[in-house]
Amino acid sequence: MYLLLRFSFPGVCGCCGALRPRYKRLVDNIFPEDPEDGLVKTNMEKLTFYALSAPEKLDRIGAYLSERLIRDFVKFANIEEDTPSYHRSYDFFVSRFSEMCHSSHDDPEIRTKIRMSGIKGLQGVVRKTVNDELQANIWDPQHMDKIVPSLLFNLQHAEEAESRSPSPLQATEKEKESPAELAERCLRELLGRAAYGNIKNAIKPVLIHLDNHSLWEPKIFAVRCFKIIMYSIQPQHSHLVIQQLLGHLDANSKSAATVRAGVVEVLSEAAVIAASGSVGPTVLEVFNTLLRQLRLSIDYELTGSYDCAVSIGTKIIKEHEERMFQEAVIKTIGTFASTLPTYQRSEVMLFIMSKVPLPSLHHALDTGKLRPSLISSLFSFHLVQVSIGFQCTNMLTALPSSFLDRLLSPALMEDPEIRLFVLEILISFIDRQGNRHKFSTVSTISDISVLKLKVDKCSRQDTVFMKKHAQQLYRHIYLTCKEEGNLQSHYEALYSMLALISIELANEEVVVDLIRLVLAVQEVAQINEDNLPVYNRCALYALCAAYLNLISQLTTVPAFCQHIHEVIDMRQKEAMYLLPEDIFVERPRLTRSLDRLGPEVLFRQSKISEVLGGSGYNSDRLSTPYIPQLTDEDRLSKRKSIGETISLQVEVESRNSPEKEERAPAEEITYETLKKAIVDSVAVEEQERERRRQVVEKFQKAPFEEIAAHCGARVSRPPPCPSGTITAAYGQPQNHSIPVYEMKFPDLCVY
Repeated sequence: MYLLLRFSFPGVCGCCGALRPRYKRLVDNIFPEDPEDGLVKTNMEKLTFYALSAPEKLDRIGAYLSERLIRDFVKFANIEEDTPSYHRSYDFFVSRFSEMCHSSHDDPEIRTKIRMSGIKGLQGVVRKTVNDELQANIWDPQHMDKIVPSLLFNLQHAEEAESRSPSPLQATEKEKESPAELAERCLRELLGRAAYGNIKNAIKPVLIHLDNHSLWEPKIFAVRCFKIIMYSIQPQHSHLVIQQLLGHLDANSKSAATVRAGVVEVLSEAAVIAASGSVGPTVLEVFNTLLRQLRLSIDYELTGSYDCAVSIGTKIIKEHEERMFQEAVIKTIGTFASTLPTYQRSEVMLFIMSKVPLPSLHHALDTGKLRPSLISSLFSFHLVQVSIGFQCTNMLTALPSSFLDRLLSPALMEDPEIRLFVLEILISFIDRQGNRHKFSTVSTISDISVLKLKVDKCSRQDTVFMKKHAQQLYRHIYLTCKEEGNLQSHYEALYSMLALISIELANEEVVVDLIRLVLAVQEVAQINEDNLPVYNRCALYALCAAYLNLISQLTTVPAFCQHIHEVIDMRQKEAMYLLPEDIFVERPRLTRSLDRLGPEVLFRQSKISEVLGGSGYNSDRLSTPYIPQLTDEDRLSKRKSIGETISLQVEVESRNSPEKEERAPAEEITYETLKKAIVDSVAVEEQERERRRQVVEKFQKAPFEEIAAHCGARVSRPPPCPSGTITAAYGQPQNHSIPVYEMKFPDLCVY
């Protein structure tokens, strides 16, 4: 009757108020006409007194109060108070609403309503307190540890709720909203209000919740949570989330591989989103953590346990799970690197190279251990991932000496996979016009115009780069061609490398040097001093044919093209096994008669020098065979044993000595000789290091007069005779004298 009067005759509702039950009138009186005025305190005391006087009415009071709260709590939460209250506390509300969010009532409909009410309650508390500096800090761990898990708990059951919900066509707007949707909206609102100092307290409960409920594997929910987080927080705070994920990965170093892989996958997804905001100082930290975890995973895989020593109670790992984790790390490296600008990629690659165990005398003595090789292989693959899509305009800055030296060091290791990785990295750096995929197939195509190559003129910076590093690149290409363990993929990468240098970095001098290099590779296959297998020799012949076919068409010298095509035609008739079309296939056709090849199927250096010399190329340089300069690094980096290394050094020294004929035959190398050589070499290094330290200390601490007298005595001595034997730029010894006025002195010696 009351409701009928109230809605039918609004003007007389005031006179009918007395018809309502007293408990309802008391509850209505605590709410003001305007919700922004706040609750009426005196009427609250009246309601409390009535409830104490008539306890049988408590159920009705609670039900009606709940009805009013559902209707008006949210409005109250949005009130912005001019004068905040110091004494108000929300601890009880946070605890109670969090408990409601976890309701497990038997009736699904009632359970959903309770959870919805709990989420709305938390939403109201957050809105009321998040910007109120005088209230208890809602970002404190004691509150976040209740609010965040409550919201995540409802997010977890999204699929269950969706399976029971009616179809969108049948559901009303109110019915469409589920606890999961409301929880996600509340979580986004909470994170969106988080300031710099509050991010950690908001993210830590998420990590703990995922741990406690084993939600890293499968990783679907974990990825969804962190996507919500990364898209909700302010972009400049993204790196804080990345840092917490990295710390959590370290904290789970001895957890199951599936858990670690889940964290890494989440990190990968979060890093992509963070790249659009601010990654900040976490760039190297990401790679450092991932590489450290990779090392640990390799140790776990090799030892079979998380403690690197099998003992009672030790958790035994599963090899395939560790491999899965390593793949996740590699994927994350590539994903994160793809978001970095060019200058940061160079820094990251140099950083990774500093973590790669390079070949050295120590590793030569330790070839029985798999760990250094496996780490080098995986780390090199990381570099490939970082280098993919690399774009640079200046090769001098993209490949500085410090990085190039470090990169080329493992190019001569025995591991064929590492050698291939190095070639792939160099190719990624050099290919700036996007021509790489056009050389994926090695062939002697008759017209390269169908490839539609993008060729740009060699810039001044590229010319300077090649003057500085060309011989270093040529030497490593030459030595890589001689490796017995090369596969088809190696020769394809070598072809791409030569082709891209010709397109991206070539001037007239570089073209001449590349032709000399390839002709030297043909000689390697022809003379076969290294006793290469038949396939390797045929592959080298085919590689030379494919490259000379390409470069002859790029130079557009008719006589040069004619000679190359004549040799290729002759091979097609008599020696198809010397062409890439018959070698770089699944079942190559080989022959055993490589030692009886006629000159008509070989590219002749004299002929090429003649035809190119007539077109303005340096014929003298073309007619000079390419001989690589072996360095200490080349001699020591890849040897199967220390004995082989030392014997090679003795051989090289005896070969280069002017007194070779007068020397006595080398003594037989025994175990004692090797042991003595190792000890002596270490002692010599120590003595040389100590001598340098003493010199530096003397110049730092000695009086000026003493230093001046010492330097004066050295300058007053007659200069050494400038005549003698030197090695020309391409390995040819020449005897001549240098006039004193042409000698180069250090800057510090010139006044």
